[in-house]
Parts: sequence; structure tokens; C-alpha cells
Amino acid sequence: MRKVTYCILILISLSACSEYQKALNSDEVSVKFNLGTELFDAEKYSKASRLFAQILPQYRGRPQAQKLTYMQAMCFYNTRDYSSSSYQMERFVNSYPDSEKVEEMAFLGAKSYYLMAPIFSKDSEDTKIAIDKLQEFINAFPESEYISDANNLIFELDYRLEMKEFNIALQYNVLTDYQAAIKSFENFLIDFPGSELREKAMYYRFDSAYKLAVNSVVWKQKERIENAVTYFNSFKNNYNDSEFLTEMESKMTELSEINNI
Repeated sequence: MRKVTYCILILISLSACSEYQKALNSDEVSVKFNLGTELFDAEKYSKASRLFAQILPQYRGRPQAQKLTYMQAMCFYNTRDYSSSSYQMERFVNSYPDSEKVEEMAFLGAKSYYLMAPIFSKDSEDTKIAIDKLQEFINAFPESEYISDANNLIFELDYRLEMKEFNIALQYNVLTDYQAAIKSFENFLIDFPGSELREKAMYYRFDSAYKLAVNSVVWKQKERIENAVTYFNSFKNNYNDSEFLTEMESKMTELSEINNI
């Protein structure tokens, strides 16, 4: 009985493969469209996409073009070809602005850029593009059901940029390039005033200034100690119960002793 069932399954599979190959090789666009739609509905996106790619040019200007463009865009999205899905979805939005699918396409097109954006340690250009695309969606569809999702994606992308800039500044501190570290932390605090990393950035700005001062030649120490004091006071005014304060106060004592020599 098992052998019979197995043979039946093989025959069904071979029949389906044969039908698909015939459609691929057929000159009838309707055959490709109909089978592609069946495959799309069955979530066999890769196969459906191959059929759709063959017939998209022939359907331009025809009533079925909107549905075909939508399905092809979703095939790209569901097979994680986000470069193609972003392009196809933007094309859909521009071609069919009155479609009931336009909001979905606009959001998923922007989300495709988010899905292409790298982790924070990599180049941030794609991340910035993704933020811009999501913001464009929010501006275009302020009442959309996808607004909350879009805002959450922007928040995550912003955090990636924060982490990248913070870690660049921290790396300068680790490599003892304290002037570059101070400048980088100052830029970070300007660029991300509401960051969760603000306390740490202010601490490491002071730490970099402290290390720069104690390692300076005598004739530069006074000015650099004054800068460190300014950063300490700024930190204390903002975080007077911080866990970093005990260590920072100890360093301030050291700087005071150096300044009185």
C-alpha cells in the first residue's frame, strides 16, 4: 500500500513538473499567467516569478498588468530578493497610485530597503537610505495601518546608526587617539541628543579628555585639564547619581593634583 501511495505521489510530482516546463516553454502568455497565478497562490514564489518575468513586458497596458506587477513584486519579496522587490514595488506605486494595493506596496517597498540595510558595524549608507524611504512612506500615508511598523523600523535603524557612531568614537579612545575620541563623542551627542547611549558618550568624552590631559606635555596640560573639568561638570549636572561618578571624581582629584604642581 505504501509503495502504491509513493508511486502516485511521484506521478503527481512529475505531472506538475511537466506542466510547469511546458508553461515555461510555451508561447502562450495566458498559459504562463494562469499557471503563475496558481503557483503564487500556492506560495511557490520562485517558480511563479520565473513565469511572470517572461510575460511582464507583454502585459503592459493591459488590465491584468496591475495584478501581474503586484504578484511579481511579492514573489521577489517572499524570496528575499529585496533589491528587486524594492524596485518593483516603487514601480507599482508610481504606475497604479489609485490601486487598493498601493499602500501595502509602498510600505513593503520601503521595508525592502530596511531588510537590505546592514548591521551597525558595516557601511551605514544603506541604513540612511532605508530611513529616508520609510520616512517618505510615513509622509505619503500618515493614516496608514502600517505607520506603527514603519516607525518601529526607523527607530531600529536609528539605533544602528547610533551604535556605529558610538563604537567609532569608543575605538578612538581604545586606540589612544584621544582628540579624535573627544571630537567623535561631541558629534555623537549633537547628532543623537535623545540616545540611550548619551550617558556613556558623556562619560567617555570626559575619560578621553582626562587621558589626553594626563598624557600631555606640561605646557598643554592646563588647557586640557580645564576641558576635562568642563566635561565632568556637564556630566554631573546631567547624571548626578551615575555609577560612573565615583571613578570620575577620583580622576578629577588626580587632575587637580597635577594642576597644582
